[in-house]
Amino acid sequence: MREGEPSRTALGAAMLRAAHQDDEPLIFADPLAHRILGDPDQMPDRAWAQPRLRLFIAVRHRFGEDSLAAAVARGTRQVVVLGAGLDTFAYRNPHPGTRVFEVDCPATGAWKRERLAEAGIEVPDDLTYVGVDFETDSLAARLEAAGFDASRPAFFLWLGVVPYLSDAAVRATLAVIAAVPQGEVVLDYIRSVEAAPTLARSDRVTLEAHVADVGEPLQAGRDTAAMHAMLRGAGFEEIEELGRREIRVRYLRLPPGEADGDAHVVRALSRR
Repeated sequence: MREGEPSRTALGAAMLRAAHQDDEPLIFADPLAHRILGDPDQMPDRAWAQPRLRLFIAVRHRFGEDSLAAAVARGTRQVVVLGAGLDTFAYRNPHPGTRVFEVDCPATGAWKRERLAEAGIEVPDDLTYVGVDFETDSLAARLEAAGFDASRPAFFLWLGVVPYLSDAAVRATLAVIAAVPQGEVVLDYIRSVEAAPTLARSDRVTLEAHVADVGEPLQAGRDTAAMHAMLRGAGFEEIEELGRREIRVRYLRLPPGEADGDAHVVRALSRR
């Protein structure tokens, strides 16, 4: 990300979420997806021209918010949206009594608040903004300063961020989450190019070129074993993972198929 500028990839993800609202089947319903973007006529055609990426982004948010609902049912009352971008969960939060913390770099957070004001989307009283640079700042310290209680259970949505971070930054963030009682996270990651099927590789080349052009290059992919080792090393023991096969079965009601994709979404619960 270019210093002092809001995230361009956050805008791209928001456009894909908005475009998905016209898809059938609708996997992830977001009534604010179009509003937060402003003029829909300014959305580029590519938002509709990437069906596989659009599907995955819809699935990761659906899976994340379904998992969050289950955590709330078990008593969790703190929600942290890491790398919030233009995510709208906090503004349509269906769980009374939960406190939400939106974490992002200051420039992206300020840009989002401008978008919310222009769209007339109300900011709820139970939402707190937290400015953080995942590569250099102490997430634990910033959250504590914002009123987060690390002694109480919390659920973390960490979507569309891990592929852009170094291993060191990912490990540091996972350690913060795992230190929380019943700390739970849903995150997504991109597998190494070698592990991806041929079809996914062509999409990957296009994506890598685009995000590099806007100053937010992808880091090297991570294979599944390495990702799970990172999670277990941080203190997570319950791990659930969805790849293309699982997505086809669970959300599209289709046979699993043979080829997996290069993007996976994971839910992990700490052993504390």
